[in-house]
Amino acid sequence: QVQLVESGGGLVQPGGSLRLSCVASGTIFSIYTMGWYRQAPGKQRELVATITSGGRTNYADSVKGRFTISRDNTKNTVYLQMNSLKPEDTAVYYCNAEVWPSYSDYRKNTLTDAWGQGTLVTVSS
Repeated sequence: QVQLVESGGGLVQPGGSLRLSCVASGTIFSIYTMGWYRQAPGKQRELVATITSGGRTNYADSVKGRFTISRDNTKNTVYLQMNSLKPEDTAVYYCNAEVWPSYSDYRKNTLTDAWGQGTLVTVSS
């Protein structure tokens, strides 16, 4: 089993900043990709940003230049620095990790998809 625990959400004014963190724990041999997704009320969950174990990043167009994803592989932790926040960034933010639980899974390239419980980010004056 893999557990993801997010932290750092909250209420912020437009133009402000927040930093989200997500720690992965449990049965983990290695983590391939970690990322952040979000779901606003009445909308589908969407990708925000992802980062591979090698540091390759991918961002949604709506957050490019404002959000930065980073990762500490030694701590199985991913971060999302969010600057210049807008009301439309309001959503529940979910952490995701693609994990190889064991060496055997790594050799077979069998990934387990894990999700956190979500943390609410509200951007409002």
